[in-house]
Amino acid sequence: MQKDFDVIVLGSGPAGLTAALYTSRAFLKTLVIAGNSPGGQLTITTEVENFPGFPESIQGPDLIANMNRQVEKYGAKFINELAELVSGSFEEGFKVKVGINEFIGKTLIIATGASAKWLGLESEQRLKGKGVSACATCDGFFFKDKVVAVVGGGDASMEESSFLTRFVSKVYLIARADKDNLRASKIMQKEVLDNSKIELIPNTEVKEVLGDNSVEGIKVINNKTGEESIMEDVKGLFVAVGHKPDTDFLKGFIDLDEKGYVVRRKGSQTSIEGVFAGGDVHDHKYRQAVTAAGYGCEAALDAIKLLQKRGIEVKAGGY
Repeated sequence: MQKDFDVIVLGSGPAGLTAALYTSRAFLKTLVIAGNSPGGQLTITTEVENFPGFPESIQGPDLIANMNRQVEKYGAKFINELAELVSGSFEEGFKVKVGINEFIGKTLIIATGASAKWLGLESEQRLKGKGVSACATCDGFFFKDKVVAVVGGGDASMEESSFLTRFVSKVYLIARADKDNLRASKIMQKEVLDNSKIELIPNTEVKEVLGDNSVEGIKVINNKTGEESIMEDVKGLFVAVGHKPDTDFLKGFIDLDEKGYVVRRKGSQTSIEGVFAGGDVHDHKYRQAVTAAGYGCEAALDAIKLLQKRGIEVKAGGY
């Protein structure tokens, strides 16, 4: 396999694949380093109803497969491994270490995304996409008129709980802390806890998600009394304990914020010229497939324009 590319894209979710689509259509030699779990979070999402162009909805893995085929059609190369180390500069080229191989790109697009933090339960992992979710905006509609639980005590859990009340009949907000020590802002707490559809269950942790092919309840424990109980009416569990951007391998190479998200400067440009970022790797607010795709497009167009300025021939197909 060739080692030198005009563009190296790190990540193969909607952001990375959209970026690769634009750069490969511009006839730029493009390499996608897809990671060990190609496709990102969409591959563990069942039905996607909010991505434009699919009025009958589409399965998450199918959407990613379609994107892959579209990118491959224009000649992009793929490696289903993790980038381990990145170094270099725009003047000398960017080196990406992947196992025993090293690839060099004139530009680099970082679209490695962010991973939801989970509770670490076997039953939770088994039922992901079958009633267990980390995205109320993505999956809330599927729980219309049902009872669900949200786990977390920060602003994210408050936002998820509030959003879910548009669809569900009741939300249990399960928090490890007591009512006076929740991490969420006071104004957010008041807005959520004044909602008649939301009931706070403090000092409580989820021990097990019940059910074989769907959520049929949850087993919880009071962390003050040690008392266990089963909440049989819960038919969906939303975990809202935060996300972690997949950027550990970038520490010391580009600027990251205190939570590890990539810091963007002008447009999609990072702290290093020639390195661009798009998607959940920098976006900790929206975290949607369609916004990630938009950010990926932005990063690709910025990379194309920079290469054009440096005398690299770019075909009109990039636009």
